[in-house]
Amino acid sequence: MLTCTGYAAESARAPLRRIQFERTGPGPSEVLIDVMFCGVCHSDIHQVRDEWHNTVYPCLPGHEIVGKVYEIGEAVTLHKVGDIVGVGCMIDSCRKCPSCTEGSENYCEGPNSWLATYNGPMVPGAKAPTRENSYGRDNTYGGYSNQIVVPEDFVLKIPASLKPEAAAPLLCAGVTTFSPMRHFGVKAGDKVGILGLGGLGHIAVKLAKALGCEVTVFTTHAQKRDAAEALGAHHVVLENDEDAMRNLTASFDFILSTIPQKHDVNPYFPLLKRDKTLVAVGALEPMAPLNNMLTAFHRQSFSGSLIGSIKETQEVLDFCAANDITADIELITIDQINDAFEKVINGDVRFRYVIDLASLKT
Repeated sequence: MLTCTGYAAESARAPLRRIQFERTGPGPSEVLIDVMFCGVCHSDIHQVRDEWHNTVYPCLPGHEIVGKVYEIGEAVTLHKVGDIVGVGCMIDSCRKCPSCTEGSENYCEGPNSWLATYNGPMVPGAKAPTRENSYGRDNTYGGYSNQIVVPEDFVLKIPASLKPEAAAPLLCAGVTTFSPMRHFGVKAGDKVGILGLGGLGHIAVKLAKALGCEVTVFTTHAQKRDAAEALGAHHVVLENDEDAMRNLTASFDFILSTIPQKHDVNPYFPLLKRDKTLVAVGALEPMAPLNNMLTAFHRQSFSGSLIGSIKETQEVLDFCAANDITADIELITIDQINDAFEKVINGDVRFRYVIDLASLKT
């Protein structure tokens, strides 16, 4: 067993604090990683505070992990000691269901779904319909820690041209916005709308622009106009500007909502062309009822999308390396994490906090 150090919460109302815990050492096909950096995702806050009503405590978050391979199992062939690698939202899946065999592990249909980097199986073992393929674990501990052990095929290669700290958010925010763009065929020349300009939204702007799209950011905050344009947005629209919204009727090929809380998507369907799609990736909760009259008259679709597959995560890392894309980050020490959570909630970060895990040693 490995004795590790990290920051975890013991309950929904408790702050994160330093703890020691044990991990099982790497098996034959597993990799032990010394964590260098870990992004702070809004999902970390939802999970720590049990806002999705599925949190297992202690909750040790972190799924935007970049580190250095420290040790490998004897059967590992994909990585070697010293490699700079990444770990995203998943560290395993059932590997047997249609989704897994097709390379879409993020939609695993096994009895426990995929194994999250922290907070254990998406369906906790005790609640699964059968213990078969239940991984034997009811909790996992993430990247707000000094080390992590992961199966080699769930470990990503970080391209050498990407700064490790700025690449970390690509492992969640990057693939979460890249995957639906790829799935719905976003291409050069398309007009793409991005709702929200936070951790997800700012990367979505960069990705859509690199794909050759005409990008419009929708925001409720006038002060974000300059930031959106600096990121590459061609247009910025305030959501309460009725004239501007009306002038955009039937003009978009794709709209991506990155807003991390429940919100009303109905005002955006009139902006879509016929047969086009609005995808929500920011909010994992019940949304306002959809007015089907808006969608039916132009055969439009509303879709969700959940992170991305391992293959897609490597694709977005390589795409970002080829197009010089990284997240805009603020580097923090681990003891600043509780303050960082509050600032993320208040939108006081541009645009992603990343923890320097060297600070765990002090």
